[in-house]
Amino acid sequence: MNYLEITIKIGIIVLLSGIIGLDRELKHKPAGLKTHILVGLGSTIFTLVSLYMYYEFQGKQGASVDPGRIAAQVVTGIGFLGAGTIMQSKGTITGLTTAASLWAVAGIGLAVGAGMYPLAVISTAAILMVFFIINRIGYAVENRVSRIRKGRGKTVKK
Repeated sequence: MNYLEITIKIGIIVLLSGIIGLDRELKHKPAGLKTHILVGLGSTIFTLVSLYMYYEFQGKQGASVDPGRIAAQVVTGIGFLGAGTIMQSKGTITGLTTAASLWAVAGIGLAVGAGMYPLAVISTAAILMVFFIINRIGYAVENRVSRIRKGRGKTVKK
């Protein structure tokens, strides 16, 4: 793997994870732009190191290299980071979406590191669609429920 390829992969993950992090940042969520970029970068770095070790040591005497091991550890490790973004206050749990987006960004980083660019780009687009479309649906439902609740208790003139 050459330096240009590494630079392209790092640039792609900074862009993709940054777009997702920007949404969280603009909504003042616990983990924003920097956190999402760092999670994406970290998982891309781990993937690149894993692939390097695999190509460098595969078939050498006594070497047992499994590139999937590091990816599995990224998935496990990001769970701890995500758990740190989840908070409970007055019976309400917050931060679940941000924790899930961090987990997804780690997956995007693994995809970029492995050179699976279409998967990374399509996944980023899907996450953004969830943020924007589902939020709009949620707000519409919330407004409708609020209007219905306000209508209760009033007498309707005929």
